[in-house]
Amino acid sequence: MGNKILELKNVSKIYGELHALSNINLTVNAGDWLSIMGPSGSGKTTMINIIGCMDTPSEGSVVLGGVDISRESAASLTKIRRDKIGLIFQQFHLISYLTAVENVMVAQYYHSMPDEEEAMEALKKVGLASRAKHLPAQLSGGEQQRVCIARALINSPEILLGDEPTGNLDEENEGIVVDTFRRLHEEGATIIVVTHDPEVGDVAQRKIVLDHGKIVDDIDQSATFGRALKLKTRQ
Repeated sequence: MGNKILELKNVSKIYGELHALSNINLTVNAGDWLSIMGPSGSGKTTMINIIGCMDTPSEGSVVLGGVDISRESAASLTKIRRDKIGLIFQQFHLISYLTAVENVMVAQYYHSMPDEEEAMEALKKVGLASRAKHLPAQLSGGEQQRVCIARALINSPEILLGDEPTGNLDEENEGIVVDTFRRLHEEGATIIVVTHDPEVGDVAQRKIVLDHGKIVDDIDQSATFGRALKLKTRQ
């Protein structure tokens, strides 16, 4: 869709005798929507930690936005993650005594200055403007996850990175969250989602399958992309 935004070149992650990742090569363009799948122990978590600037490779390089981040210090990686990556986790990690809009503003605090108007715009993007003043306990699981997506969006990241973002949701809320990703993707967002769920994996434009630390399949799903999304998000 766009320019190259992320490139992993010959990336390996080695822990003693264990090769968690072995010689991974992956290119992601701006506006892509990827799913990363594979059995437990396949290297998904290691890969997302490296892409999300939470870890560095033992070998190879990671180029994000034209900058090689593979040898950066922990402090530098924290800044890159804050500025360039929007993280969405399986666990919502919302602060229980803050409202939805305040939870979004917390992310601004660590980046620049809290701005309630901007935070409200982020909630509007995920369809939650009417729930802005509600506490997490007053929101459904799907609504809480959409607050997390708004929080991830607030600093205009280059990549939205989801780690099992639908793992704690029932089927209805999973469909709502996937539909949120669809709308963000239509607006130009670059999305990478690690998932165990074949249905969530199948709605991405491209599916990367890992096994024993290696990419064993790289599937272009653009031909069935729209149809799979309609089936998944139909309520």
